[in-house]
Amino acid sequence: MQLIDTHVHINLIGSWGDSKMLPPQEGNFDSCERELESVRQRWLEAGVIRLVHSCVEPDEFTTIQRIAHKFPEVYFAVGLHPLDAHKWIPEYEEKIFSLAQSDPKVVAIGETGLDFYKAENQSTQETVFLAHLDLAKKLDKPVIIHCRDAAVRMRDLLAEFWQRRGPVRGVMHCWGGGPEETQWFLNLGFYISFSGIITFKNATQIHESARIVPESRLLIETDCPFLAPIPKRGKRNEPAYVRYVAEHMARLRSVSTEAIAQTTTENACKLFGL
Repeated sequence: MQLIDTHVHINLIGSWGDSKMLPPQEGNFDSCERELESVRQRWLEAGVIRLVHSCVEPDEFTTIQRIAHKFPEVYFAVGLHPLDAHKWIPEYEEKIFSLAQSDPKVVAIGETGLDFYKAENQSTQETVFLAHLDLAKKLDKPVIIHCRDAAVRMRDLLAEFWQRRGPVRGVMHCWGGGPEETQWFLNLGFYISFSGIITFKNATQIHESARIVPESRLLIETDCPFLAPIPKRGKRNEPAYVRYVAEHMARLRSVSTEAIAQTTTENACKLFGL
């Protein structure tokens, strides 16, 4: 059984609570690599054949690029997370464009999007998000979208962009919306990716959404080192645990885990060109 984890932050694994590692900043990357070797062995044993490493901010580019070129199964995205939108400077646009154009292991733009939870910079987030959509359109690459407490505005911005520039491909990652919101983004042509949250008993709206996504638009992820699924909840998450997401998705949709693995692997390859 082969699996693809479509959203990871393995550069942050060393900073998680049950590790003695520090974040992989300059000066301790060799230690980070040693930690990742054991993490990698576990994801290979779990059947994970590809990973898409998302990016939070351009300062991570060098580290993530090094990880992707060390481990053949790792690909990556480049962008600025909406919670860091205040850091946006014009030079970032050229930096993202240049790396995405020059490195064949860059398969997406992001993560980007809107996070309006306790946010006071909504207009800034929107401006930065639209800049990412422009980059994705120019580069003909999918966009990885983070959307928290902002589904209505996200839908409107994407619809407006569609009318102005044409459709853009992408995925709503770590999706937490209900069925009505899910349908909005399906109608706009997006894939929907579910994380370990679907294993949580009280995530009933997300369970309903996971049941309605067409087979051709379904993806799975860990978003590690965050949001570890049951039975690892509360511990450091890692790519090997995407198997638990697949198993629970299979139960929600009344199919086999092997069917979910095959479907989501094929979908990830199609969207990201893996």
